[in-house]
Amino acid sequence: MPKKSRPQILVTGAAGALAQQVIKRLSDTCDLVAVDFREQVDLGDKIPSYCIDFNKRVFEDLFRRYQFDGVIHLGRVQSSELTRMRRYNANVLGTQKLLDLSQKYGIKRVIVLSTYHVYGAVAYNPALIDESAPLKSAGLSADLVDSVELENLANLYLWRYPELNITILRACNIVGPEVRNTMSRLLSSKMAPVLAGFSPMMQFIHIDDMADAITLTWQKSTKGVFNVAPHDWVAYQQALKLCGCTRIPIVSIPPVLPKTIAKILRLRSFPHYLLAFFKYPVVIDGRNFSKEFNFTPKRSLTEIFDYYRDHK
Repeated sequence: MPKKSRPQILVTGAAGALAQQVIKRLSDTCDLVAVDFREQVDLGDKIPSYCIDFNKRVFEDLFRRYQFDGVIHLGRVQSSELTRMRRYNANVLGTQKLLDLSQKYGIKRVIVLSTYHVYGAVAYNPALIDESAPLKSAGLSADLVDSVELENLANLYLWRYPELNITILRACNIVGPEVRNTMSRLLSSKMAPVLAGFSPMMQFIHIDDMADAITLTWQKSTKGVFNVAPHDWVAYQQALKLCGCTRIPIVSIPPVLPKTIAKILRLRSFPHYLLAFFKYPVVIDGRNFSKEFNFTPKRSLTEIFDYYRDHK
């Protein structure tokens, strides 16, 4: 069999804006295959795209057919999507199947996108949270258990199978054009809820910078766990103000009250299981990643907020 001149990469979560930005950046140097269990995405004639459940037997056929060199796993389902059980099946069991197949078929590079939510939002968080901090979210919210378990799985395979060269990226709030997560929905809304008396510091990274970070990670096989965040932050209520949002205060005592209000008003952009993140700061230290991968975000907070203000 002739030796491949370009690496073959499987990219999951292809329906997401971030995955499509990563695919765009790697398409000139790599042969790509895109997968998403939610929908099939048209990425042109040169990039095969599939809608496949990772837990189905047909998923393994892709590994046999394409002989992947690497996997970029961006297919983590957000806590606001699907039911808790379906989300668990996708995030935890699906990721386990993906990692098992990666090990079985000799994959040499795996990148897993995680989230800063795994650290948990509590009053006694340190000012800057580094990668050695415990993952407390599983004990604070059942809706974030799958995010922590996904990370624990990736960590387990990271140490059990060093040949996979696994890198786990814990990203701060990813925002920008076409991003449809909780924070982006808040910044793009005309009226946004806040917890009265609270305005925690938050970090935001533009989707273009996050796509650059993942591309740099692919280009350098440094395994381990890394926070990905700019070294600046802003208070949540100030971010809303700069985005041109009208703030709607919600009382936070007793704790059940804001959850009830959010449910009654159907505030999908203010899910009850993330309320602690709008109360206590979770500021992560991204310096290890910046140093290891020579990464500097190009998009400033001003540019990010101007986009949301101008596209209301």
